[in-house]
Order: sequence, then C-alpha cells, then structure tokens
Amino acid sequence: MDANRTQVLSGGPTALDPNRTQMSGAPTLDPNKTIMGKAPTINATQTIKPIQCPVCKTFNPIGVMFCVDCGLIFDRALDGDAFGAPTILLPMLIEQSGKENPLRPGTTVIGREGDVMLVDTRVSRRHAQITNLNDQLTVEDLGSTNGTKVNDRKLQPGEKVTLTGTEKLSFGGLECAFSLPGAKTGSTTQTFGGNKTAALSAPPQKEVAPAKLIGYNTEFSLRLGQTTFGRKSENDICIPEPYVSGRHGVLEVTEEGLFITDIGSSNGTLLNDLKLSPNMRTAITVEDVINLGTLEFKIVRN
Repeated sequence: MDANRTQVLSGGPTALDPNRTQMSGAPTLDPNKTIMGKAPTINATQTIKPIQCPVCKTFNPIGVMFCVDCGLIFDRALDGDAFGAPTILLPMLIEQSGKENPLRPGTTVIGREGDVMLVDTRVSRRHAQITNLNDQLTVEDLGSTNGTKVNDRKLQPGEKVTLTGTEKLSFGGLECAFSLPGAKTGSTTQTFGGNKTAALSAPPQKEVAPAKLIGYNTEFSLRLGQTTFGRKSENDICIPEPYVSGRHGVLEVTEEGLFITDIGSSNGTLLNDLKLSPNMRTAITVEDVINLGTLEFKIVRN
C-alpha cells in the first residue's frame, strides 16, 4: 500500500482514519456561552455631545443629573442644540469685583471655604448661608467672627432674614449685592422668549481699570474690588509658574487705596523684600515692589 496515495475506505464514513481531518457538524447554540455581536461598521459616524448648562454655560459629561460647576439640577435632557436652550436666571450674590455667584436651590454656604468662596480675611471659613427653598430665600449667620449684616442691620447667630431681592449684604465688612431676577415683576424666574438679539439703546462704554499690575512681561488690569492671582487658570490673573501657588493671593482696589493679601501660598509673597504674613491684608503703594519667586511686579494707577 502506498502511504502517499489517497485511500477510499470501504467502510464509509463510519470507518475513521486517525490521520484524516474530520469535519464536525454545525455548532449548536449554548445558552450559557457568550456570543459576540457584530463589530461596528467603519462607515457609521457616531458623536456624543456634552451637555451645556443653560445657566453658567459649562459643558458637562453625558448622563450627569446636575451641573458640575453651578449645581443646577437637570430635570430633563436638554435639546440637541444646547446653544438654543433658554437661559434660566437664578438669584445671584454679586461681589464688589462684579463676579456673580448663582444661588442654587437648597442651601449655599458663604465663606472662605464655602460653596461661594469670599477670599477676605474678615470673612470666616463658614460665615453664613443662604437657603433657596420653595421660591423663598433666607440668609442666616453661622456664628461668624465679624458678623453678617442685611442693609446695615447685624444679624444674631442663627437668626434668619427673608430676602426680597434689593438687599445689600455684608459679610464681616465685605459688602455684596443681592439680585433676585424678576423681583420687579413678581416672577422668580425669567427666560428669554426667543433667540433674537435685542438692539442696544446706546453703544457700550469702555471701562477703564483704576489700576494695573505690571510684570511677567504683561499688564494686568485691576478693577474695583478683589482680583485673585495664582497658577491656576480660574484666577483673575493667571501666572503659570511652578513657584506660584494655585491660589496665591488677592489684590484689592478700594476707595481707601490698594491692598494685597497672601492667602497661604507655599512659597510666600515678598513686598519690598519682606515676606508677608499669610492672610494679612496689607496696604501697598505705587512705589512698592511685589516679588513672587524671581518675578517682580509693580502697581500703576490709571
């Protein structure tokens, strides 16, 4: 018998040759076996759009129930075109610098380490809280060191005062305005009726900053009120250098003069080669020199 010759067995398919490749039957479906589906086609394009908050305009990841920045609760999915979503106006706590802090439903803590951070040595870490519940807002002092005032009336610790939308609030001497949208019309929420741009009654006027910070090969405008500076981009003045802390300090322009506060930076702030004490509000003049590491800055009045 020739071993290289194909042999046909007389016994038919039941006579198995151990050296011959045998084809088995079609596989049976095992309900306990993981079945892989079809791979996605390369011809189909899928996009995932982030959700834009209609209040603060922050883009949020898909599936979140509330805005990661301002805390607005998304009770339903926004339209695909988030830019066309109506703007919802929340009550605002407005700092002297003009920064607006939305007061979301529930309780908002005000302080140096609160939900609304007021970087000022006169403000306690947890100074006061504003409660937004059932379309009614109240303010309460949380036992702060320097007290809370509503229209110059000092609150007792734990005392709650209802806000109507025209009050001026003072946290340890740091004054903030309170704005309640729709207070004049009796509505607590206002929305735009369309996407048309309204015509301005007068051309906008260019605001001239009262002072400038010069250094780092740049001129930084200093508005009335507080201006934060540090390494992180969330500061009013961003100085992306490794020896500058994320939140390094605060410059303040007031009717009384210019002030600087180091808010506990790692490497400190030098004023005329003298290191400032952390959280100590210090008066400065246009003659003073501010050093952050090897960087030198000066203040110029406009």
